[in-house]
Amino acid sequence: MLAVAAAGGPRIAALNEAAEAAGLKLGAPLADARAQAESLQVRAVDPTADSAALRRVALWATRYTPTASPWGEENSADGFFLDIEGAAHLFGGEKMLIADLASRLQQNFGLPARIAVAATPGAAWALSRFHTAPLTVLPSGDEAAALAPFPVEALRLTAETCTALRRLGFKSVGALLDQPRAPFAARFPAEFLRRIDQALGRLDEPLVPIVAPPVYHSLRYLLEPIFTQDAVVALASRLMHTLVHVLTRDDVGARALRLSLYRVDGAVETVDIGLTLPTRSVTHVARLLDLKLEALAATQDAGFGFEAVGLAVIRAEPMPARQSKLDIDCHPEVQAQRALGDGPASSAPSFAGHLRWPPQDGDDVERCAALIDALRQRLGPHSVRRFEAVASHIPERAEILSLVDGEALQSPPPGRRRSTADSRRAGGSCTNDEAKTGHGEAWEQTRRPLLLLPRAEPTEVTALVPDGPPRRFCWRGVTYEVAGAQGPERIASEWWLLRTLNPSAHSRDGEDPILNGAKAERQQALTRDYYLVEDADGHRFWLYREGLYGRETTAARWFVHGLFA
Repeated sequence: MLAVAAAGGPRIAALNEAAEAAGLKLGAPLADARAQAESLQVRAVDPTADSAALRRVALWATRYTPTASPWGEENSADGFFLDIEGAAHLFGGEKMLIADLASRLQQNFGLPARIAVAATPGAAWALSRFHTAPLTVLPSGDEAAALAPFPVEALRLTAETCTALRRLGFKSVGALLDQPRAPFAARFPAEFLRRIDQALGRLDEPLVPIVAPPVYHSLRYLLEPIFTQDAVVALASRLMHTLVHVLTRDDVGARALRLSLYRVDGAVETVDIGLTLPTRSVTHVARLLDLKLEALAATQDAGFGFEAVGLAVIRAEPMPARQSKLDIDCHPEVQAQRALGDGPASSAPSFAGHLRWPPQDGDDVERCAALIDALRQRLGPHSVRRFEAVASHIPERAEILSLVDGEALQSPPPGRRRSTADSRRAGGSCTNDEAKTGHGEAWEQTRRPLLLLPRAEPTEVTALVPDGPPRRFCWRGVTYEVAGAQGPERIASEWWLLRTLNPSAHSRDGEDPILNGAKAERQQALTRDYYLVEDADGHRFWLYREGLYGRETTAARWFVHGLFA
């Protein structure tokens, strides 16, 4: 069977072993192939499906090493690189590793593979393509001798470059290695000499891994497959316990982790979790993985079970050592005297055991971060948000919703202005000037309603004098009698913003509709007088009167802007 590409007429794009045995060549016209071989099974090339299949195989191959990178062009690659440095000893050596890899590729995917191990990606690619043995291990330093008998195509050159070299009489790699470099540099693209240097190890060849390489990684191979969620979480806990020692050594904590589950049939399931604060807690990570796996249980299938489980820290952040407990032990003689009831009580400290250190504040931050992490696994990574203060004293503009990060959980430094949400919890009142400017500690204690309406709703208010507090108001068809009112809290318009909207000079070409809109907004920005009112039943409302009576308006308009608990 062969695959056919239709660009410029049907041509052969890939061959299986039977087609190669029949003497067919890549790039040959399909008509010539039909004439050369009697019975052909032809399939149209699907580069997108091929790339997706290769990606799945490369992702599965990360069970051997975290770094797997498909080679060649994105839509024509038919293999991948594995960086097995530091991983071969886990399988008994390089020969045992590639033997196991070839066996599992055949069993799980039905793919016969040619595998080579070399010190450079270029040499490994050439050996896997042109060496007679399907499994090859090349000692380091023998790259030039091993590549010499191979054709020039072993250097991963373009078809045009290979054709030009053959016309000049260079058919093998060995014929090129001892030639002067200057003539080649003048006649051929820079890729030519770069490929030679990469194959021989003179120039590094960076590989682009199929997934981001982890900072720390732990992998466990199983004698018997596991199926249940509890077994996966238990094994992940042991892997995290192994990583904790390395994280502690480097004074870092995990901010993002990836759990990789390698199924017996070759599929790979990955579970990513992100944390609000860096952590080295095995219990916390296990709980988050349990929640995430439970949420994904409806969409994941263990198949024939998982034969390997890996846990990787894909993002780590500094986490300096912190004393969480203080051990204070009494002198042994004093402890013996206490056990016998002898000796004065003042001869030693009057307490022993564990004392919490530092105080409760740090523990509150950690517990809050743990709660946020748990909610994220249940509801989604973007579902947990917080109120963030904005530089505006207009209530509907004074805060926005933003994602929670680690810095948001830290206690604000002394004198730092808190958000409106924090002010709501603090309670209290402030002066009008402080409410308008936002300065001073009193601003932090401004009374704000727990519920702020999306839009202020108009209401009909009865007051003794036009600029006095409300005595009665009708809102949403219900009339409320005001038992008490507190205020006003005057909030003026943001004149520094309106000045930028209002042009300093008139346009010479006529009125600009955008500037006209800015003028209209400036005219509508009126001063507000806010009142906290309570009705006879104890319900509290946040009302404001728009416009200063006699200066900005002749008819006061009232609005309900929020509700207190």
